Amino acid sequence: MLSDLFRRKPFIIGMIHLPPLPGSPNNKLSLEEIINFAYNEGKKLEESGVDGVIVENLGDYPFYKDQIPPITVASMRIITREIRRNFSFDAVGVNVLRNGCIDAFSIAHITNSQFIRCNILIGAYVTDQGIIEGKAADLLRLKRYLNSKVMIAADIHVKHAYPLYNLPIEIAAQDLAERGGADAVIVSGYRSNILPEIDTVRKVKSAVSLPVLIGSGISLDNFKEYCREADGLIIGEKDFKENGIVGGPNRKDAYEKLVKECKK
Repeated sequence: MLSDLFRRKPFIIGMIHLPPLPGSPNNKLSLEEIINFAYNEGKKLEESGVDGVIVENLGDYPFYKDQIPPITVASMRIITREIRRNFSFDAVGVNVLRNGCIDAFSIAHITNSQFIRCNILIGAYVTDQGIIEGKAADLLRLKRYLNSKVMIAADIHVKHAYPLYNLPIEIAAQDLAERGGADAVIVSGYRSNILPEIDTVRKVKSAVSLPVLIGSGISLDNFKEYCREADGLIIGEKDFKENGIVGGPNRKDAYEKLVKECKK
């Protein structure tokens, strides 16, 4: 069970942020070149000692809400398969932005990956892509239909968004766990580079029995307290990127430093 993996506190997840994929506005690389990029990122992350990775199409902005083009899904499926074939991470996850949870789940299932990140599993949020509604009803039925073991790590009060059904975060987390079918809860700040307040993390942890992960804002200056409080960290901000470029190549040395300190 993925929840058992995340109980290996803290479970460190590195990001494989893909360059713009074929079909997206800023695409400049062939699929083969992007596969090579992803392989090199996977190698750095494996050598740094992280527990798992997420493959994410960060370069594909502006993002579709949830009707993801088939060329994007096909590309991510091939890339994810290569990561699964070539590395031995405890867990590989898929995140199809902005809210391609059905697509991510299909990719994860067919590549025998362990989990997905679903930004909006339940509720409705105003985002820069418009209003996005949760996918839990369709997603959980797909999981049942496929008899799949793929787990769902889902955001609560997701970043770059505002909830229309704006419950206190601890109550929203209970709904996510009990009514949304999540296997882990992700807590984030308002934007990718902003941390959630540590008290917010504690509120969510006290409200649910699921693993609670940090989904934004981790830096080399702030990670130690969050290693103690959270069940896992999703790492991918500028401190962990070459030349501080978000979405660019990873810095193995920065990941190594965090893993060494968190795993003491």
